[in-house]
Amino acid sequence: MDTFGDLAARERRSDDPALAVPDSRGYDYHRFLTTAWKTGNFLRHLGVREGATVGIVSSPAAPPVLGFLGSVLLGGGVRFDPPREVEARVLLAPGDSVGEYDLPPGGQFIAYGEAADDPRVSQFESDVWSENPVFPETPVPPETTALAGEPEMSHADLLDAGRAVAEERHLEPGDSVVIRAPLSDPRAVAAGVVAPLVAGAEIGLDAERTGDFSVAVEDAPEKEVARVADVPLSFDSSI
Repeated sequence: MDTFGDLAARERRSDDPALAVPDSRGYDYHRFLTTAWKTGNFLRHLGVREGATVGIVSSPAAPPVLGFLGSVLLGGGVRFDPPREVEARVLLAPGDSVGEYDLPPGGQFIAYGEAADDPRVSQFESDVWSENPVFPETPVPPETTALAGEPEMSHADLLDAGRAVAEERHLEPGDSVVIRAPLSDPRAVAAGVVAPLVAGAEIGLDAERTGDFSVAVEDAPEKEVARVADVPLSFDSSI
């Protein structure tokens, strides 16, 4: 696997659990990957392509993870929990806070969850639902930025880190990895999002549920815990 396109390949669809969120039946790999492709198709309409930045305000809900995967499939770089003024082509945020952010001229806003009052703001759930579930081939070089901001992380960087965590923790399909650390930390993305995707395991965003493994800042209820400070990334000179 060299890019996120490999992680989202059609043959990886299955009935195994892929994403758990509060108050939802969750996603298996069939529904998850299909929705990620639809998200990518929607973001393409809004101008996301290689070199574009997508700001994502995270919360324990599916759209931030789907927005991340849809963006990187197009070659866009994601910045989780960006500042209020962010140089981005698109901003994805909860409907009750999307109006607190400023984008450059031409920037596009997407609300998820609660609908925004501004009619110019797209609504994630309805707009993605109506998209084409077939994602056209979109070649993206491994060195393309996947996480924007400081530091930048390429597809290859994140996949290497996620693969290392998956192998060290012996993750496999059916395992649940609960994220208990902010996605603004690239280590949380690598260990909490990429590692389970590499292994075909489940990404857990429901903090009330105990998983097989967790990614956390400090202690956590899971028997297996990876602290974000210990996740090796290629930009870390101490590794």
